[in-house]
Amino acid sequence: MQNPVSPWRKDVDVLFDPQTLAARVRELGAQITADYRGSPICVIGILKGSVLFMADLVRHIDLPLSCEFIGISSYGDDTESSGVVQITSDLTQNI
Repeated sequence: MQNPVSPWRKDVDVLFDPQTLAARVRELGAQITADYRGSPICVIGILKGSVLFMADLVRHIDLPLSCEFIGISSYGDDTESSGVVQITSDLTQNI
């Protein structure tokens, strides 16, 4: 099967179609629900790239939960990683 072409950029091949991704996110949500049944959880995302995935995922977790975000960077103002990770935005809850 040939990969479909991204509707946003013609030079990017799509590895997984939206239906496959959505099904896997539902499976992950169900697995997290089963694994942590009876416990509230805190889902932590790394800014800014995790926001859309995390939103999709938490919709499929049937548990009391809170969401937190942390910002990290190893690039600073450069285009290559320095190898040193810096926290740019910390969690607001004590986990």
